[in-house]
Amino acid sequence: MIYFVKSSFSISLLLVQKHVLCLSVERESITLSEVRLVLIGERWAGKSSSGNTILRNDRFECGRTRTAQSEMRHEVLKGRELIVVDVPGWSSSLSLSEIPEGDKQRFKLNASKCPPGPNTFLLVIPIDTAFSAMTKKTVEEHMKLLGERVWKHTMVLFTCGNYLGGKTIEQHIESEGESLMWLIERCKNRYHVFENKDKSLSQVTRLLEKVDEMVWQNKGRFYEVDEQTLNIIEKKHREVAERAKQRERRSEEQRQQMKALIAEEMKTIPKLRMVLLGSRGVGKTSLGNTILGIKEQEDGKRTAHSVGRQGFVGETEITLVDTPGWWKGFPECDTPEAIKEEVIRSPSLCLPGPQVFLLVIDADASFNGKHLDAVKSHMELLGEEVWRHTIVVFTRGDWLGTHTIEEYIEGEGEALQSLVEQCGNRYHVIDNKNTDDGSQITELLNKITETLAGNGCDYFVPDEKIFDAIEEKRMKVKEGAKLRQSQVKAHRTLCKESSKELLALTFLMLGQKTFGKSATGNTLLRREVFPTCQNEFCQVEQGKVDARAVTVVDTPGWWKDPSKSTEEMDKEIVRGLTLSRSGFHAVLLVVPLDLTFREAQRAALEEHMKLLDVSVWKHTMVLFTYGDKLADQSIEEHIESEHEALRWLIDKCENRYHVVNNLKKSDMSQVTQLFEKVEEMVAGNSRQLFCPEMSEIYLNIDDKFKRMQLKNVLKQRLAEEYKRRELEMMTSFKKTLLELQAQIGDSATGAKSKSLIGDRTKLKVKGIDLRLSSFDYLFPTFKGESTTDRKTSSSQFEDILGWLASVEIGTNEENQLTLNFSQTSGYRSVLPHNGLEFDTDEYP
Repeated sequence: MIYFVKSSFSISLLLVQKHVLCLSVERESITLSEVRLVLIGERWAGKSSSGNTILRNDRFECGRTRTAQSEMRHEVLKGRELIVVDVPGWSSSLSLSEIPEGDKQRFKLNASKCPPGPNTFLLVIPIDTAFSAMTKKTVEEHMKLLGERVWKHTMVLFTCGNYLGGKTIEQHIESEGESLMWLIERCKNRYHVFENKDKSLSQVTRLLEKVDEMVWQNKGRFYEVDEQTLNIIEKKHREVAERAKQRERRSEEQRQQMKALIAEEMKTIPKLRMVLLGSRGVGKTSLGNTILGIKEQEDGKRTAHSVGRQGFVGETEITLVDTPGWWKGFPECDTPEAIKEEVIRSPSLCLPGPQVFLLVIDADASFNGKHLDAVKSHMELLGEEVWRHTIVVFTRGDWLGTHTIEEYIEGEGEALQSLVEQCGNRYHVIDNKNTDDGSQITELLNKITETLAGNGCDYFVPDEKIFDAIEEKRMKVKEGAKLRQSQVKAHRTLCKESSKELLALTFLMLGQKTFGKSATGNTLLRREVFPTCQNEFCQVEQGKVDARAVTVVDTPGWWKDPSKSTEEMDKEIVRGLTLSRSGFHAVLLVVPLDLTFREAQRAALEEHMKLLDVSVWKHTMVLFTYGDKLADQSIEEHIESEHEALRWLIDKCENRYHVVNNLKKSDMSQVTQLFEKVEEMVAGNSRQLFCPEMSEIYLNIDDKFKRMQLKNVLKQRLAEEYKRRELEMMTSFKKTLLELQAQIGDSATGAKSKSLIGDRTKLKVKGIDLRLSSFDYLFPTFKGESTTDRKTSSSQFEDILGWLASVEIGTNEENQLTLNFSQTSGYRSVLPHNGLEFDTDEYP
């Protein structure tokens, strides 16, 4: 059992250490004549405001204006030269892998903005925002870009000091918990608090004293950027800039060609039909509002259905269809059926069909191979023809700063470049926040007009049969949902007669990684007790909820890929069963609504449920997370519309399921309703709890991994035997070819030669019939030859036999059998395990 114990001892020790340090510095200290500071941290943490406080002047723009690029400012304060570099903040919601490549490279160069290098990095952390495990991970990832040595030169600068109230900063650090304590320790207990609204000189003076102390501890050393790293990054930037200019020139040339095709009557398009496509959170709806000139505040709700809207831009009547987004980086096979159907039916909402698709990409995030696969698999739900009508529209252009969109495209790499090329190098960048700038929409419409001209004013024609099939499926889904609802209602009515409110409830949370188990445990207990990052150990927490003593046991999630499972991981998952001696009222099997549940998820789930006692299903309820993703769809409609694997799971749990929305933690009704359903299930189980025999479960785990080990051994031995027999067969085949070549060479009469040619189509090696037809693609002249051609064919056949007889049989690095032809032959063949075939790259 793991308990997270908070002790005031560590804070007290921290205060003692700081007191001793201050005494040491008083005896031997330095005062820097030039102080070089770099402000780093997440967006909106107060970096720019802190820079102004330090410089005693408004040198950096603050408020709603973000820092788009590194800026250096300096002032003289009490005879000291203060040099402050304000750096663009990182997004707290993005991991390092989701940050654009250009941003990561530029972050490494920030230290070079104040040569010869900064004395201190001020890591800005706002007090009014929780410092979670996720925040810790984001900070750690970004600091790794600067190398391990950066921590020697880093101090935490807390902003929003007024939020402390009557607490000390040490009490705040202690109350925040493990993650913030980790950060303070990494910075060797160096921290300071700013109240930027106060701007008093004393807080700046004290900060500079702490900087002096830190420099003295570092023996006067400052952080230096590795010259080799600096040169490599600057070289990359030059190469990216050059490629960006080339792309920009090519795009302009292309546009000029399209403009020449625009007829006079096309210069003002009377009606324009377009569809917005893209992943979630990239700004599709915001882009639609910008195009239509809608300035009303967005409600923040996700787009659940494809919706058409109308408006005018100048004299052009616009019909614009907004669509639900898919999860970024997830292919269409992971997207719920309802969302895919909405994407497919979107062209039917602007008949006779859209003239253009606007594929929306966020210019403030990375775009890699996974993102490309996700985009392509979703776009091609509409067919290959969709690409001819597509323009890539980059949103959040304000985050590019002084860099061009072409630099972003070239800097991100092949994946994004490939997507732009797939769309015919048609792209546009837009700043959704600068809605008053009408020129960016005018320019977009010009590009759309050029695209239409290039397509001969053609438009995308939706397939009516697909639309009809979707509508027919929806009718069946509604019928199935009504039937399931009636079955659930009847069963609950029956169970309610014998159920009663329980004074205590104990839950075991099970499910795949990232499905939301820990967040749901927090919702059930009405407080944040489980860390929402991926946990590796079981954790038990208790609380009083709705007049019940509630115990929740959270377990590590399993992997979707069974091959990643380890014996230690499975044993830790089942260890959760030992954390409640009396057993469990319910096993809550967590499944997210925002991802599909297919055979792969079912296989992983079934494999782990088999480890438990067979009676587990009587005590199991499916707990759907991300309830906000249902929108106006009922949970039964979701179940019926999804893959049959989900219906298998629901049926296995005898129609026991519930939906929670972890974003609405204040909604007590969803927790109360779950408790009532569990009490009904307990009544149906004759008040028996799930309390399996652990020795049996550990035997199941042992048996599982023994079977996996045996399977791997058998697989390896079978592969070895197959290769041995294949080599034997090929050796025999070569021997037969040599014999046949010798017979043809010794032949003195045409009759004998003809006889051999006639028999060559039925050679047998070790009982395998090697008929000529299987080699027709290698020797096409042998098929259907006439009598007059046989003499020529005989000569060619003899040449080929001689060539094959000289071939060496070997193996490559992957231990595959190969035919080693001469380098000038043009062949490079690998023999697969499924028979004698020749896989050639080209023919001579």
